[in-house]
Amino acid sequence: MKASQFYYGWTIAWALAITQTVGFGILFYSFSVFIKPMEAELGWTRAQTSGAYSVALLLSGLIALPIGRWVDKRGARLLMTVGSSLGALLVLAWSFVTDIRVFYLIQAGIGMVMAATFYEVAFTVVAVWFRKHRKTAMLIVTLVAGLASTIFIPLSSYLVETMPWRMALRVLAAVLLFVAVPLHALVLRRNPQMLGLEPDGQSQKDAPIETSQSVREALHSSHFWWIAFAFTLDRITIIGVAAHSVPMLLEKGYSPATVAAATGAIGIMQLAGRLFFTPNTARFSLASLSAVTFAFHTLGLLMLLFVPGILSIWLFAGFHGMANGASTLARAGIIADTFGPANYGSISGSMATIIALVQTVAPLGAGVLHDRSGNYTLVIWLLALSSGLAALTVLQARPKPRL
Repeated sequence: MKASQFYYGWTIAWALAITQTVGFGILFYSFSVFIKPMEAELGWTRAQTSGAYSVALLLSGLIALPIGRWVDKRGARLLMTVGSSLGALLVLAWSFVTDIRVFYLIQAGIGMVMAATFYEVAFTVVAVWFRKHRKTAMLIVTLVAGLASTIFIPLSSYLVETMPWRMALRVLAAVLLFVAVPLHALVLRRNPQMLGLEPDGQSQKDAPIETSQSVREALHSSHFWWIAFAFTLDRITIIGVAAHSVPMLLEKGYSPATVAAATGAIGIMQLAGRLFFTPNTARFSLASLSAVTFAFHTLGLLMLLFVPGILSIWLFAGFHGMANGASTLARAGIIADTFGPANYGSISGSMATIIALVQTVAPLGAGVLHDRSGNYTLVIWLLALSSGLAALTVLQARPKPRL
């Protein structure tokens, strides 16, 4: 292949960047915007609404491993196309919900769609199509997708303020259907060899040999479990904040406009976190960078507790956003670098299952603590503690120096 010829893998990376933005924005970030209007109309408690979010996360984790195995063996095109189609239908069904049991079933389905269409699958595709330029391709996907909250929390808030919340969900369902589905169906391909290419667009003789561990070898490695434990603790913080960010900040006395702006700023700061993280992987270990990332989550939450006035929400948005952005790259990078690309989907899926089974306590637990205490103070403390422990734990995954 000529060096000047454009490599199709970059087309896939940009397509995934767009679909991840739309998918995360609608299926993940917009949930918190609909909590209060749903509770006002349907009479549900905070624990009931946030419990449905926990169910979605639980189902997402339970099927992460079989999803990973599917992608390793068959590719992601059919899976992501069907998944995003079902996602649009489920968001549409959500707009008609009146019964809490039906709402939980819909959210369970959305959780399975998350597993089939979110970062775990997208990064598996990137790992197959890229070796030398893998970090750059992942950066492209996550830089654009980092705008998901910046775009969709304010957009969803605007829709809820200007029309009934049910109609707002129908608008979002249409966006998911007409953006994500065509890109998944028309752009994705299983691997570069299907197009007569090698990863990074190199010729076969120039392609570097990259070793990979089997799933069994990875699961018997202490590194796998330290990494899984650390990212589980930090994910509790991320999910707890994501599920409750809008009501949490509103109840601290900030106006809806300020809350929408601050949650949007989190997305902007995710970009800053990723731009900081990627170039520093050449200077520092991924474990050390992950520890700094988790510490930023803790600092952001502490800003809400100790900094007075309007400054606290902006400091929170800055630290939390940077940490959110970097953490996505941290887990993807540390898995690929430690275990190789051949079984990336299965290994990443195994870790995602562990993380999801634990992280489901965050939305429901935060909702229960809020209902019992009447505020989010204890919730903020516990989430800050979780990410702080994650920072200490991930350092155990650093390779030990040889004597």
